[in-house]
Amino acid sequence: MPNLPETYFDFVMDYAPYVYVIPESGPDPTWGRAAFAAGFAVDFLFEAYFDRQFDSRSAEIENKIVELADWILTQQCNDPEKLACGGFKSTETSTQYYAVDACRTIPALLKAYELTSNTAYLDAAVLAGDTFLFNMQQKPSELGVHERYFGGFARAVSIEDAWLPEMDLEPLYGLVALGMLCESDPDNRARYEAVMADAVNFYRVGLESCFDHFSPKPTGDNSWHRVDAADAVTYDDTLAYALLGLYDYEDWSDSVQRAYAFLNGVGACRAYPAYNPAVCWAGYIDAVAKAPTCDYYDAVTAGILSELRRDHDKTAYEFSAQTIKTHPDQFMFWGVKHADFGFVENVQAMATVCWLGELLLSYEAPLTRFTQVLNSKGEPVTLYPVASVGEQVQYGEGVNIKAIFLPAKAEETLLEPGYVATDYVTLHVFAPVRLRDKLRCRGLDYEATEVQEFGFKGETTFHKVTCRRLLP
Repeated sequence: MPNLPETYFDFVMDYAPYVYVIPESGPDPTWGRAAFAAGFAVDFLFEAYFDRQFDSRSAEIENKIVELADWILTQQCNDPEKLACGGFKSTETSTQYYAVDACRTIPALLKAYELTSNTAYLDAAVLAGDTFLFNMQQKPSELGVHERYFGGFARAVSIEDAWLPEMDLEPLYGLVALGMLCESDPDNRARYEAVMADAVNFYRVGLESCFDHFSPKPTGDNSWHRVDAADAVTYDDTLAYALLGLYDYEDWSDSVQRAYAFLNGVGACRAYPAYNPAVCWAGYIDAVAKAPTCDYYDAVTAGILSELRRDHDKTAYEFSAQTIKTHPDQFMFWGVKHADFGFVENVQAMATVCWLGELLLSYEAPLTRFTQVLNSKGEPVTLYPVASVGEQVQYGEGVNIKAIFLPAKAEETLLEPGYVATDYVTLHVFAPVRLRDKLRCRGLDYEATEVQEFGFKGETTFHKVTCRRLLP
């Protein structure tokens, strides 16, 4: 059975490089087309080109990649007298050139070059990295001398050379682009490596503390901040992109582990009981209270985090992929409600579809010692996640999983009034079950009353779930 729904492929082929699409209406004219949307589309189509599912459509895919790469070239500033030289418009009608858009777009140009050998794509990627990103990190003075800019990248510059000096965390994702340029443009490797080293040294503090941006003097205070006035709430996708960039640069380092563990440890709370970070991350996260602050997932983060999770958090990787495979159409929207996967806004997002498309194309069920045992000895269980808590608990749509079923040991069970020993069971599962989730097995419904994680070498290998029967 193909991993990728045809709707994802057709969506990209029909609508890239539009940023958003309104179902049954067409591209959202408010946002129009953007280089970053084209870049993510090329990333996705490059993977589809080499996937057996699309063997018969390789020529069609290559033509679309060329169309998108050619369009990206029209969005690049090529005027050497401008500070924006090498950058890409944030949208086709904008006069702003953001550092993060170069970070998002360079990989696509290099993949288009690899596929077609068209040196125009390589030249554009080099101009974006060697000139634009270098200038955004070390702003040229009027005398032509570069002044080191803390090590981060200025947010943006306009075509009129107006500088936006704040430094967002998200361009740490540019480590992916700069690493690729080291291989594609070896003559400038030392320059790229110096830019990357400066960026990592600067951004590490921001990522580890879950900040969103740094505000330099004279307009700021030379400090890190988050998006709200209380400096508590931050964007989840900003952190996910930055985390992926650092992971690409230094693998499963202490910084990457700490940041991922903190963010993935932000779980359900009284206000948002349906939230499960293993699916993907909430659109806004309170890094101080360590809680989600909205009722929806930022769906794109499931794709951004998929490589890291595949390698180091297989239980979340599997649960996330299976959730999206079960609800592919709902996850085409940028915001997906925790409780029922309904959309926040009736617009489908190109970036989201592309990132989730790459996750689904590359998906392989994790193979561990525990999953081998589970596949051979496990029993079918339906997991119903908590959706809301009130006078009566409400549950979301069921997810099919497997479990090793064990009767609870009498000596380990503290019987509650109205229950007998046979009302308690223990399940060993791969899925990230949460307290109060409902599990239906052997024709009976149980509530998770205790969940323990068991791991090896820093990675969760399975969950032990103590369950109590839900009485009628």
